[in-house]
Amino acid sequence: MKKKKIKVGVVGIGHLGNYHLQKYQKLENCEITSVADTITDRAQKAAGIYKCEAFSDYRAMMNQVDAVSIAVLTSEHYKVARDFLAAGVDVLIEKPICATLEEADELIGLAKKKNLILQVGFVERFNPAIMALENVIDKPMFIESHRLHPFFERGTDVDVILDLMIHDLDIILKFVNSPIIGVEAVGVPILSDKIDISNVRISFATGCIANITASRISAKNMQKIRFFGPGGYHSVDCQKREILSLSKRKNEAGQQQIVQNNIEVGSHDPLEEEIRSFINAVVNRSRPLISGEDARKSLDLAIDIIKKMRVAEVI
Repeated sequence: MKKKKIKVGVVGIGHLGNYHLQKYQKLENCEITSVADTITDRAQKAAGIYKCEAFSDYRAMMNQVDAVSIAVLTSEHYKVARDFLAAGVDVLIEKPICATLEEADELIGLAKKKNLILQVGFVERFNPAIMALENVIDKPMFIESHRLHPFFERGTDVDVILDLMIHDLDIILKFVNSPIIGVEAVGVPILSDKIDISNVRISFATGCIANITASRISAKNMQKIRFFGPGGYHSVDCQKREILSLSKRKNEAGQQQIVQNNIEVGSHDPLEEEIRSFINAVVNRSRPLISGEDARKSLDLAIDIIKKMRVAEVI
């Protein structure tokens, strides 16, 4: 007897929405039933490729899906996710969860009330190198992160903090797991009317300091995050999906030495793993790896950074 397939759809058929569709198509227990986009041509093109229905109004697809990916502008996250949750549909929403904490709290409460899955798309959590880091990291005391990208119009509806840096905030909060006691930040708008490059210094109760830089006006890509602690040094290249891990150990003579850890890094596609994780949560009715509550923490920090940011004038 064949198992019932999960009927899925995607709202927002732009850059990310198309990738979501590609990954859903690879899952044997999923059936793409519908897509929606306010740009009709986008929706119709995707519908032709995936042999499903196309809508310009996402509300028309609510009774056709068990689960949905939402890849619209951040300002639209709350409205679209709220409507699907209210209709009893499990939701995977791209990061950040919402534009405000009040919106996030309402979505989290609605999902809990209706016993629905609410997962947030922090794809870097599924990066093989980040997943491998969990096996070696101990107590980080200093973190340095750089997420640098060339300029694209996509994502400029929000500051670079909510566009790019929030990935690193999510990762750092996970691995430090300590209350924040201080935030300093500076940002500069360059090619958009929002902050395009920012540097942030975060102090934690454990004594850990995180220095984070995010830019969407760089000449080349860089996605590196380095963790320093009493037990070792771990450098993760998210773009190359590689990790260099060094630890302090005693040799046969009892002397301390630095040795490189042999760490196995997977070869899976992060977005495909994220989509698979979401569908597993839908099927098993289990807590998603990045829940609404998890995403609220990084949103709270991002909003605090924006509030405390000193904005430099562009000459």
